[in-house]
Amino acid sequence: MSTIKTNDIELYYEIHGSGPPLVLIAGVGYGSWFWHKIVPGLSKHYQVLVFDNRGAGNSEKPPGPYTVPMMAADTIGLLDGLGIKPVTLMGHSLGGFIAQELVIQRPDLVNTLILASTNHGGMKVIPITPEAMEVLTNREGDPMELVRRGIAIACAPGFLERKMEIVQELVHYRLTNPVPPPQYQAQVAAGAGMANLTEEQVKGRMEAIQVPTLILFGEFDYVVPPGNADLMLKKIPAATKNILPGVGHIFPIEDPKATVEAIHAFLSSHPS
Repeated sequence: MSTIKTNDIELYYEIHGSGPPLVLIAGVGYGSWFWHKIVPGLSKHYQVLVFDNRGAGNSEKPPGPYTVPMMAADTIGLLDGLGIKPVTLMGHSLGGFIAQELVIQRPDLVNTLILASTNHGGMKVIPITPEAMEVLTNREGDPMELVRRGIAIACAPGFLERKMEIVQELVHYRLTNPVPPPQYQAQVAAGAGMANLTEEQVKGRMEAIQVPTLILFGEFDYVVPPGNADLMLKKIPAATKNILPGVGHIFPIEDPKATVEAIHAFLSSHPS
């Protein structure tokens, strides 16, 4: 098991494959496992670095509060410690906020950016649906029922019925790798804090992203509605978007083949 000291905590990480470096940052409640279905395909072309954010997986779980700048500093320390740069940086959901913060703070570390299932912060975004917010914040009840509710809202309609084997994998992961409730809430709060950005701050932050950027969403994302892709597209100078059909918020698990193809197509058109 590989760990590195960064920002006063130990982060767990894995490196797969060889080639141009590609770093994947997961969202709330997930560790590096979140990427396990796309790592095999990506590692045929890239050196893929995955890791567990603070509070999740095999990384340290200090008490909160957590902030996006704090978690970006964790990732910066990881990259500096491993001596890996410049990289393609992909962040999903909360990981998308972390990726934005990282490229703004340390543009020298990033040559291409993928923002997946995320938004640009501030109040003028398309918010999470009420149904998804209830699932994200209400942690009461039987653990199995909590997991099933979470999967249902994070995936496209009918996914639970169509892909029972993947649902069973997700249930097993969630029940055997639980994020402690205080750390889970600290991650949620870190993402929620990005709503406090002013419109002027959002404008400045998005204009500061000067690298080629892919905005990648699932068609049926109820956690971060895909209309947010167009909002970011208008603000990031060198951005393109791709809305994957038939999938929801956790599309790297729902359709890994389409996810790998979308990432590889983008990076093939922007070679490092």
